[in-house]
Amino acid sequence: MQILLEILDIILQVVTWFIIIQIVLSWLIAFNVVSMQNDLVRQLVESLHRITEPLYRPVRRIMPDLGMIDLAPMVVILIVMILRNSIIPRLWEQFA
Repeated sequence: MQILLEILDIILQVVTWFIIIQIVLSWLIAFNVVSMQNDLVRQLVESLHRITEPLYRPVRRIMPDLGMIDLAPMVVILIVMILRNSIIPRLWEQFA
């Protein structure tokens, strides 16, 4: 069971990094630092969107629409932090 908790922790850490990379990349695109005309950038944005959108969709259904401001990534990161810092250590202690 401890191995499964370690794997879950690693997966949650990777998800956090994907979300952070997606946020930074969206800012770089918004401020015209990188261009969506570049094939590599377009593929990276599309890949990150496909990875993170299933995580954002349930959060967006619950949260009110704030127009241009999307708080779903912040909420998902907050949920991941709660899982990694509170729930996984308690499960670890229980199965140790």
